[in-house]
Order: sequence, then structure tokens, then C-alpha cells
Amino acid sequence: MADKLVIVESPAKADTIVKLLESKDYKVIASNGHVRDLPKSQLGVDTEHDFAPKYITIRGRGDIIKRITKDAKSAKTVYLATDPDREGEAISWHLAQILKIDENKPCRVEFNEITGDAIKNAFAHPRTINTDLVNAQQTRRILDRLVGYKISPLLWAKVKKGLSAGRVQSVATRIIVEREQEINDFVPQESWSITARLAHETAKREFEAKLAGDEKGKLEIKDKEQADAVLLGLQNAVYTVKSVKTGEKLKNAPPPFTTSQLQQEASRKLGFTIKRTMIIAQQLYEGIEIKGSGATGLVTYIRTDSVRVANEAQKAARKFIKNHYAKEYVPEKPNVFRSKKNAQDAHEAIRPTTIDLTPQSIKESLTNDQYKLYRLIYNRFLASQMTSAKYETIQMDIQAANYMFRAYGETKVFSGYTIVYTISTDEDEKESQSPIPILREGDVCVCRELIPMQHFSQPPPRYTEASLVRVLEDKGIGRPSTYAPTISTIIDRGYVKREKKVLYPTELGEVVTKLMCDHFNDIVNTEFTADIEEQLDEIAEGHKRWTQVLEEFYGPFSKTLDKAEKEIEKVEIKDEVSDVVCEKCGSLMVYKMGRFGNFLACPNFPECRNTKAIFERLDVPCPKCGSHLIKRRSKNGRRMFFGCEKYPECDFVSWDPPAPEKCPECGTYMVEKMMPSGRNRKIYKCTNKECGYKKDIPDKAGIRGKLDA
Repeated sequence: MADKLVIVESPAKADTIVKLLESKDYKVIASNGHVRDLPKSQLGVDTEHDFAPKYITIRGRGDIIKRITKDAKSAKTVYLATDPDREGEAISWHLAQILKIDENKPCRVEFNEITGDAIKNAFAHPRTINTDLVNAQQTRRILDRLVGYKISPLLWAKVKKGLSAGRVQSVATRIIVEREQEINDFVPQESWSITARLAHETAKREFEAKLAGDEKGKLEIKDKEQADAVLLGLQNAVYTVKSVKTGEKLKNAPPPFTTSQLQQEASRKLGFTIKRTMIIAQQLYEGIEIKGSGATGLVTYIRTDSVRVANEAQKAARKFIKNHYAKEYVPEKPNVFRSKKNAQDAHEAIRPTTIDLTPQSIKESLTNDQYKLYRLIYNRFLASQMTSAKYETIQMDIQAANYMFRAYGETKVFSGYTIVYTISTDEDEKESQSPIPILREGDVCVCRELIPMQHFSQPPPRYTEASLVRVLEDKGIGRPSTYAPTISTIIDRGYVKREKKVLYPTELGEVVTKLMCDHFNDIVNTEFTADIEEQLDEIAEGHKRWTQVLEEFYGPFSKTLDKAEKEIEKVEIKDEVSDVVCEKCGSLMVYKMGRFGNFLACPNFPECRNTKAIFERLDVPCPKCGSHLIKRRSKNGRRMFFGCEKYPECDFVSWDPPAPEKCPECGTYMVEKMMPSGRNRKIYKCTNKECGYKKDIPDKAGIRGKLDA
């Protein structure tokens, strides 16, 4: 029997740690997350007596607690090694309460990465449980319970059963609803641009210059009449170079990932949902079985808003860059990045635990998703420690009659960090800055063509998961650990739908948001929610009493609740009627939102309980039998896949959308794949591994389908 018992959250983490400890004195077991929580059947908070919480064993965790208790009695020392954040601290506190561990006993071990050195150092320096962190987590949990359990029944009674409200989810929904309103209210504004295609006898090719202004300065062309007047004024004009400015521009290396930056970049570059990113990142943190090395934690702790990097990791990266690239790629002084205001600096940025474990060297030990995300984290960290990219720039102002045209170009002369990493954005890719010839003042160019173009201002774009996370972070709403569950919740509740990465509010989301704004404005107020987050930080730092925060919130909230119960009128949201006839009673079925998306249901429920799944039938034949393919959802509802409509007679399935054409090289079926490099670039790829044929998808191609019941 082991003398020392170590308790962590997950079995994967337990397996990694027990191998790293390399001692029979330790036994490592998992609690499988939280073991106690507030009861689901009641409020569980005594609002009359300092908001005392009532904690009970979570259903299904009784056997785990029995096992932990039994092992703890047999051990001389118990270590609580849960994650190094508020949630992890709270799990340790609950375990300590169950096991009756003295609160003054140094039983808590904390590490930012699951490596041999980090683990051994943590066990050499155990500490007591940080009750300030526990109180911050407890306050958040109680606040969320008060909001959810007090407002949700009101929504059930006035709008629809099964609805919920929450401090963060309601604000996130409001942000999406208000963006949709901005789009609907948007009035396009017309404008025109004029581009000149110019040539000079010394230039090998033509170049472009854009109209920048007239003799009065900047010129805005608002309509065709004004554009035609400018074109008329440019007839027979002589294009003379008035000034030439050359310079140098540096693009500095990006910082290593915070949680939100990782979520955003994985969404943009890899097409991952926020939830998928965090699941895979957790696997990389807890440990992967690497051939030749055993279970290895590949990245540092994944919930952080700091860009700080440990000195040892920085030195190792600089040495690696010098050895594998060149000394010119190593900055004279190490790059230091500044975290955002209110960032919690307890943990480092997300980085690889060992710089020598390159993505390619361990690729065969990783799943495809693990490899993609690890490569993203690895390359971003490596880039963060490299020199700036250097560009030579040239700007030429060219006079034509009373107008001034401007040509700008830049040429990369030193790759710097871009040799390993390119930063992406949510917006469309900016036009590349093509090199232009370097002319001299007084040179005369020939105008090959004047190109007038009409433009209309565009409404603000709808949010993607990535851009919503950025807004939540910028406004101080939620924390790195809350973004993924928040987005999942508002989609699961039917307040928001996601189509091709874009988030749209549903009618239900708009109705509930209006009700919340009218009667619970503080709850959906971004400043109020951000202020609550700051107060939780103050509790965690020991600067504020946790019950004080709850008192200041609950007094006004309870009065608002009483008023709302009297004033809110019943809201009826009619179900959307389909053209599918219920074969049991003959009524037209209606669309309903379920746990795993929309389905069809008979409107005569409960008399008629008929339901139908909604399938998306693809215009692509089954590669195995030639029947139609259908888009389906996995049993746990997490992933979509493509299967034959003749199942189970035909067992063809594919996680990737099958292509409408077969491989021209070997005749095997191909699938549609998203390339990690290049914005939204898709290819058709042969599924025969021995063939490997692939080609770009032609414009307007792809998998099309129709909805069938």
C-alpha cells in the first residue's frame, strides 16, 4: 500500500503523474472533476444567513468518494493536486472537507505544467489550501445559482419551459442580438474609388496608384456623377512623380497564446469550435502517450490570460532557434510582452513544455486534431521568441492635373518570426502589398487605364465564436474557463444558432433578451457583469469579503425580481410549421429545438407524441452502394458525420464530407478537407493513403444538400 495518496481531477492526468513520480510510494487517483455541488432540486443557498451554501454529493460520485476515502485512510499523507485555478482550488477544498484534512496542513500541490521537474518541485513545496481562491469560486457559483434559479422559473412561466438565464450567457446573447439589430438597421453609404494603372519606361511591369486627393487635400467621391467629373478632369493629364519615400517597416513577433487567443486562432486557422479547442488542449496538458517517452504533458496550463514566459523556457527557445534557424532569428534581448489590464498572472502563457518536442517528431503519437493544435501552440511560442520581420517600403505620390495619386508597396527582406508563423484575423485578408518600381521625382508615367469602382459601406459582420470570445475578453465578461461553456449553453438553449461558423440570434433569443433588458437590465449590462468579475478578482486576492459582494448584489436583485414578476406579461412564441404531415394524426408537424439540434414534432402533443429527425440529404452518391448520403449527428451529439441513407443495409460512414467526384488517379472516393494554411482554402483529397491525390475545390463547388424529414 502506498504511503502517499495523490488526488487529481482526471484519469489521464493521474496516469501521466504516476509515471513521472517514478516511485511506488505514491498512488495517484482521480476524482473525475467536482464531487460536491449545490443541489439541482432546490436553490441550495440560505439568503437569510450569510448566503450559506448547501453542498451535496453529485449524483453518481458516491462510489468515487467511497474509494477516495478508503485510500486516504490507508495513506500516511494525502496530496491534493487539482488544476492551478479557482475551480481546481475549490475541488481540493471540497475533497479536504470530505476527508477531514486540517485546513492548516500543507496538502495542496500546484504545477503549471505536467513534467518531471515541475511535478517533483511541486511535491517538494506543498502549501495550504488558498481559501481566498475558494471563496472567489464559491461566490461565482452562488451568484450564478441566484440568477439562474430566480429568473429561469419566471422565463418558464412567461415564455417557454426549459429556458434559462445566467450572468454571462445572457450578456453574450444580448451582444449577438444587438449585432443583428445593427445589421438590420444598417443603411449602406455609396462611395467611389479611382485606380490608375501606370507604366514607366524603366519599369518591367505596370503598377497601380489610387486616387488620394485633389489640390484641397483628401477627396471623398460619393456618387457616379462626382466620379465622372474626376475622370473628365483627368483626360489627357500628365502623370508626374512628385515625391518618393522609401523606408523600413518592422512587424514584431506576436506574444505566446493566452486561452482566448488560442481559442480565436484555432477557430480561424483550424476551424475548431471553442469547445473542441479546449477539449483537445486539456488532453495535451494532461498528457499523451509518446512513443519512446511514455505519458508526457505537452503544453503548460491551458487556462490563463497572461503572456508571461518562464526564463528557462525562454532560454531554451532562444538556443533552439539559433541551432535550427540562424543567429539572426534570435533577438538581441529576449522578447517581453505585456499582459492586458486585469490579467491574472498566476500562470504562464500557453507554451510547449519542452521545445525539443517538435510537432513533427511526435506526430505519429498524436491524433490529427491533437497534432494540429499542438503545432499551432508550438509555432506561436517559437515565433514569439524570434526577431521581427523586416520590410522595405516605398510610397510614391503622382500628380495628374489637379489630382494626386498614391502608390504603395512593400517587400519582405527578412522573414524573422514569419518563417514559422503567420498571424490571422477575423476580417477578410488585406490586399497584399505588391512591390512597385522605384522611380525618381519628375519621372513621367503613362496611364494605361483609369478604373472607377463603386463601393457600398458594409454592415458590421455577425459574430463568429472567435470574434465573440474577443469581445467578451475585451469587455471583461467571464474568464478563460467560461468562454467555451457559455457559447455551448446559448446554442443548446436555442437562443443562438451557428451556421458555417457564424452566430445568429433566434427569435427565442431576441424575445428573451428583450425581456431581460426591460426587466433585468443589470444582469445583461456589460459594465455591471465586468464589475462583478473585478470583485471576484478582489475576493481571490483577499481584498474583499465574499459575503459582502453577495449582499450588495442580492438586495437590489430581489427587489427587481419582485417587480418583474408583477409586470412581465405572457409571451407566446409560435412554433415554425413545416410541410411534413404527421402520419399518425395528419397534422402538419412543427420544428422544435432539442438537445442535439432541431427536430420535427406533432403539434398535438401530448395526445400525439410523434417526432421525426431532420436529415440533410446530400447531392452526392454513396461511394459504396450509390444511394443518397445523409448528414447525421453522433450519439453524443458532438460531431456530424456522413452516412448512407440505406443504413444498416449499407454501412458507409465518413467524418469528412464526401466529394461529388472520384479520384482521377485511382478511382477511390475523395473527401472535402480544410487546409490549415490559407484562409478558408478547401481541397478534395483521395482517401486511399497509398495514392494521396488532392486538388483545390473549384469555385462554387462543394457539398450541397437539402433538408428531409
